[in-house]
Amino acid sequence: MITIEEIPVERIDDFWEIHIKYLVEDGIVDDSEDIEYFSGDEYRSIIKEHMLRETDKHHMVYFTTDNKRIGAAQYNTYQSEDGKCFILDFWVFPEYRGNGTGHKCFDALMEYTKADGASYYEINSTKEDSIRFWKSLGFTENGMDEYDMPLFIKR
Repeated sequence: MITIEEIPVERIDDFWEIHIKYLVEDGIVDDSEDIEYFSGDEYRSIIKEHMLRETDKHHMVYFTTDNKRIGAAQYNTYQSEDGKCFILDFWVFPEYRGNGTGHKCFDALMEYTKADGASYYEINSTKEDSIRFWKSLGFTENGMDEYDMPLFIKR
């Protein structure tokens, strides 16, 4: 069974360490400017600020099973709007991939975020294998974001 471990703002430095590794190793970011941005104080300060606000709070979570961390995610649920849960990052650690674990982690995330007011989900993605994954979960294309990245939605 997959469980969710909420990462408190006081412990986000551990998350940042694995986050940049994920972004680089999975080919999400590959140029030095993006690596610098996601490793830098500007991005991290914005996220931290959003974790501390009362409404539309930012969340960082680990997916766990048998007391082992097997993946992680970042998301915002916009209760002040229409309940959209925007997923910034979602990944399963490489050694746990390829056996349905990603589907189980997303199911756990959906259940967990419903308590936070999530009514539907959106993510942007450009990698073909990620797009296949999201479509296998029932996500459909939903235009482009402000950076011209394809958006996918699941209602």
